[in-house]
Amino acid sequence: MATLTAKRSVLGVNARRWLNLAFGIFVAIFVFILFNAVIGGQCGTQCVLNTLNQTIRYAAPIALAAYCGLMCERAAVINIGIEGMMLTAAMVGYGVNVYAFTAFKTSGMDPATAGEISRWLALALAVLSSGLMALLHAVVSIRFKADQIISGTVINILALGITGYLYRQYLAQDVPAGPGTFPPFDIPLLSQIPILGPIIFQGQKPIVYFMMVITVVIHYVLFNTPWGLRTRAVGENPRAADTLGINVFRVRYINVLMGGLLAGFGGAWFTLEAVDVFNPQMTNGLGFIGLAAMIFGNWTPVGALVGALIFGLGNTINTTISIFRPDIPSQIPPMLPYLLTIFVLAGFVGRATPPAADGQPYEKQ
Repeated sequence: MATLTAKRSVLGVNARRWLNLAFGIFVAIFVFILFNAVIGGQCGTQCVLNTLNQTIRYAAPIALAAYCGLMCERAAVINIGIEGMMLTAAMVGYGVNVYAFTAFKTSGMDPATAGEISRWLALALAVLSSGLMALLHAVVSIRFKADQIISGTVINILALGITGYLYRQYLAQDVPAGPGTFPPFDIPLLSQIPILGPIIFQGQKPIVYFMMVITVVIHYVLFNTPWGLRTRAVGENPRAADTLGINVFRVRYINVLMGGLLAGFGGAWFTLEAVDVFNPQMTNGLGFIGLAAMIFGNWTPVGALVGALIFGLGNTINTTISIFRPDIPSQIPPMLPYLLTIFVLAGFVGRATPPAADGQPYEKQ
């Protein structure tokens, strides 16, 4: 009887995943048809390919934010501080990129080489800064067993304060010229694949390609390795996992830290790939939209990616409508990603199944 119940439970979870995927595809198609109607059917084949290419680009930070939340919550640690982690990484990435480039160039280094080194150094330090914010959240939530929602909120407020102060002190005026963002590049051979090549493998930048690779890696690690099994065990029943010899605290610490590093890549996307400038609050809520994508994907990497692509499509359409339909008030198109978030969550937040121990501090006995 227990075996039959377990099988039914697994079948139910799998069915929900496929329903979520089908719903996501339906929403994406519906939004795209509506978008084409709004711009008067002016989007031809090349426009469609460009729109889908841009969708993947805009989906990258959302997907990375979703993976951050997924890694944390699979180990039963709620993380709503993703927005703050991304904002910190965005500021550190921009500041290091600009000032490291100036220092390298002043030392006599070739500008092209200086720009290349400063961008990669900026990316590394941006990711590290987000990891430090995640470590703070982990210590407060796991070691001191503080309320995880409050801890995440504190991370967001702390990031707003730190980045705002440093921006006013060092980045608001008299900032030296930087090397710019990462240049786009094509993946050899794969970029020549009909249809898929121009959409996925042409004209993207390093963090976008990283997002594609890490999706596969997270899925494999989570569902096909001992570490993934331990992570899921800690998220579902930490007491039973502890009884089996799994170090619950270590699993949670590592997962939260890994999630913070992923959020760092998402934050670095803003100032190292999207624009060569930093503005306070420039993440603009994408960390929270990443959490919505995670919930939509039912705490799975592939499902979260589908959710991120839907929201990325909303951002792309926002830009395209502004070009094709200047008569539409400029305040309306930017609302689309957030309306999509409300629509998706309204349909799924009650049906999604988080890890059973999500948000519960663990006390070793």
